[in-house]
Amino acid sequence: MYGWLWRRLPGNTGVKLLVATVLVAIAVAVLWFAVFPLLEPAVTLDEVTLFG
Repeated sequence: MYGWLWRRLPGNTGVKLLVATVLVAIAVAVLWFAVFPLLEPAVTLDEVTLFG
């Protein structure tokens, strides 16, 4: 999959690296600001129980 994506990116190695970095940054931002806040009510991190 990564090889397929790398071959599809435009430009030489430097440009491909820059475009890949920007794509990863966009994916992280979407997860951080859109997906994780939607999932937060379903995940209870404050209620820690041990052995029970």
